[in-house]
Amino acid sequence: MVINKYLGELLGTMILVGLGSMGILAMGGAAGAAEVIGIGLGFGLALLAGIWAVGHVTGAHFNPAVTLAALLDKRLSLSDAIGYWVAQFAGATVGSLIILAATGEQAAVAATTTGYTDLQTAIVAEIVLTTVFVWTILSVTQLGANHAPMAIGLVLVGVHVVGIPFSGASVNPARSFGPALVGGDMGSSLWVYIYAPLIGAVIAWGLYRLFPPTE
Repeated sequence: MVINKYLGELLGTMILVGLGSMGILAMGGAAGAAEVIGIGLGFGLALLAGIWAVGHVTGAHFNPAVTLAALLDKRLSLSDAIGYWVAQFAGATVGSLIILAATGEQAAVAATTTGYTDLQTAIVAEIVLTTVFVWTILSVTQLGANHAPMAIGLVLVGVHVVGIPFSGASVNPARSFGPALVGGDMGSSLWVYIYAPLIGAVIAWGLYRLFPPTE
């Protein structure tokens, strides 16, 4: 059923944002190398959980940038893409509401939002990191590799480990929107995490078409 795909995307994105955000709070923020690695593992393993739970139904996008790339590659219709985008933003918001319910503090949710100290660095980092992440997804899923879930999860871990100090490593508009909305932190930095990952997705699709995977 079509509704199952959208519900699956909502739940998968909820798992990604909810567990990833809990990881940020458990680590007390990205205060040092150990915390950065811990947060990276939190998001990577949360993505794996979502993939294994509902990936067989939805394709496990959980990210508007991934959906945009799939749409450009004609793996998804426009109507499904719109449904996925709505579900992803809703799922990220629900995941953040769960954090709010668990902590009872809006400030705790706001603490899980991404941020940057230098705008240009953050824009470049989000574009480059999203490009690598989405390019990997397009390639390994096209090949149908058995290791695709693990490869995608590990790349997300790597993206966070190298990217957190520069941009907070969102690479996912929904992942940034949900905590920002629930945490009451819809400030001027949010727009970077909306458009920069989408630019990265377009670049990733172009690179994927330039270097198509082969068996």
